[in-house]
Parts: sequence; C-alpha cells; structure tokens
Amino acid sequence: MNLPVPARPTNTLAIISLVLGILSWIALPIVGAIGAVICGHMARGEIRRAPGAYEGDGMAVAGLILGYLHLALFVLALLFVFFVLGGLAFFAHFH
Repeated sequence: MNLPVPARPTNTLAIISLVLGILSWIALPIVGAIGAVICGHMARGEIRRAPGAYEGDGMAVAGLILGYLHLALFVLALLFVFFVLGGLAFFAHFH
C-alpha cells in the first residue's frame, strides 16, 4: 500500500521575493527591487541548507532576476541622466 507523500511547503521568503520583484516594476521601484534581491538570496540559502524540505527555488530565482534587472536599469538610467543630460547642462553653461 502506497501512502501519499505530503507536499513540501513553499519557502515564504521565495514567495516574498517574487512578489517584491513584480511590485518593483509596478509600484515599489527601488525598495521592491532591493527587497526582492535580499529575500531571494535568503530563500535560496534556506532551501540549500535544508535539501528536500522546501519548494520555491524557482520563485526565488525569478525574484532575484526581476530585482537585479530593475536595479541594473535604474543604474543605467542614472548614468544616462548624469553623463548625457549633465553633459548637456555643462556645455550649455559655456555658450
């Protein structure tokens, strides 16, 4: 007789990481991205330390990707504003 195997719980930090990663693109730009990255790394650490105890590694990775991508685009936007628009202001000062 085969007994049903209980489902493994999904890691809570992995869920939070994914939710914050999505929210970073919708409502919480920087705070959500930073939270997604922190929670994603913490979730993956918990999942690795207890093999077979938790589900959710994919959610944690998705949260990490969304968070890091948002932060990278934010840094690129800041660099654009600083160098391109700042350069235009600098050269406009001399004309």
